[in-house]
Amino acid sequence: MMAEVIKKATRESYGEALAELGEKYKNLVVLDADLAAATKTGIFKKKFPERFFDCGIAEANMMGVAAGMATAGMIPFASSFAMFAAGRAFEIVRNSIGYPHLNVKIGATHAGLSVGEDGATHQCCEDIALMRTIPGMVIINPADDVEAKAAVEAAINYQGPVYMRFGRLAVPVINDKDTYRFEIGKGIELVSGNDLTIIATGLMVGEALSAAETLKSEGIHARVINIHTIKPLDQEIILKAAKETGLLITVEEHSVIGGLGSAVAETVCEGYPVPVYRIGVQDQFGKSGPALEVLKAYGLSAENIVETTKKALANRK
Repeated sequence: MMAEVIKKATRESYGEALAELGEKYKNLVVLDADLAAATKTGIFKKKFPERFFDCGIAEANMMGVAAGMATAGMIPFASSFAMFAAGRAFEIVRNSIGYPHLNVKIGATHAGLSVGEDGATHQCCEDIALMRTIPGMVIINPADDVEAKAAVEAAINYQGPVYMRFGRLAVPVINDKDTYRFEIGKGIELVSGNDLTIIATGLMVGEALSAAETLKSEGIHARVINIHTIKPLDQEIILKAAKETGLLITVEEHSVIGGLGSAVAETVCEGYPVPVYRIGVQDQFGKSGPALEVLKAYGLSAENIVETTKKALANRK
């Protein structure tokens, strides 16, 4: 590991990636809903003003505009907070983008509890569940700066609708940009181990790695898997872990209903039943407060992963 941990919010990575890739992909256009400073699409706007469209505080309309642009051969990235991109605009995303399977990419920032002080109304912990129900929708939830940038280019090269989830909170960069390879629908084993498997997504991947280090110091060898693509889900890596470790713990900054935990549970129930413990938001709304404190209060921390792991192992014995 690096001596100095670099931290960066994936929403910044999103904005930077769009600006960088705008040179390579001339048909890339970016739409925003009066939030360019927050979603970081303003970086693209500054570089390519003629390919940036501020649709105002009208997210549903923005999705419709993006759909139209896709039919004209452009690759539109429609950007807003997750609460509005997945929540407010759901019907248009479903009917105007999902149903005709158009080549629209949705950049949803400020997802999950880590929005912090913005409180429950903006702490969207339902977006992955909503997007999972739309047939053919790809869902990507990157863990860090390196993965986020790689995911943006992968989305450009994928033909069809993609929902991408980005965070407000600066998180540790855990991947090496020189060696990292991103593939839609393929999970990544970050740590080997056969006592149990911790399956994490998004900013919880860093917490899972920290938890695995603590567990290792206590003689417990946890396998850690990063699932950056929630849909299509890498069932192969999950079923392999189920067969080889016999116990799975999922960790997500999202409701345990309909997100990563549900997707993993569905997979093992049908393919190789083993106990699955789901760490996430437990059917409740968030609360306003400093992001790290809110995450800890809801059990989204390395400490709680360690505690849950020990309880799960004790129950298995």
